Amino acid sequence: MSDSIRVGVIWGSLRKDSYNKKLALFATSGLDGVEVDHIDLAQLDLPMFSEDLEAQGIPANVNDLKDRMIKCDVVIVASPEYNGSFSGALKNAIDWASRPREGDAPLACFGGKVAGLLAASPGAIGGLRGMRHVRQVLTQLQMIVVPKEFALGKAHEAFDESGTIKDENAAGMARGVVEQAINVARALKAHGA
Repeated sequence: MSDSIRVGVIWGSLRKDSYNKKLALFATSGLDGVEVDHIDLAQLDLPMFSEDLEAQGIPANVNDLKDRMIKCDVVIVASPEYNGSFSGALKNAIDWASRPREGDAPLACFGGKVAGLLAASPGAIGGLRGMRHVRQVLTQLQMIVVPKEFALGKAHEAFDESGTIKDENAAGMARGVVEQAINVARALKAHGA
């Protein structure tokens, strides 16, 4: 059994200059001893989930998403808050990834994998309400969502030109979510889970 850890990083915004993309990239930068896969939903351009579409055959970009998620031990999710919940783009990706595919174990993209949650918003509480809904959905899909989470408020002022979070305390909390998720995944692998 390999003890290397693969981290999938998903941000729930399709916007090119997304604060959640910046947060996700910052929090997962410079990791030692892990592989990182940045799963950009804007690049994947997933169709809206429909069982009618699924019945015609799973779209290639959905298969790409599923294949990449299955390879991950950890999934770090950063989502904006839209109307007190998380983004439709993220929900659509989760819905597609949760669908059964011939040859895959049930919930192969989620079950038993470790998740860490981040959120960023120009608002004062940083997307905290939406993060609660992400936790609920991922737990329903049998993921192990670590207790540590981080919501970056006033995100429009939080980053310098290089994409680094200016406040050292906030930067440490963001990276702490990723560290905790990786540590849990390593412990699970060590115990054969």
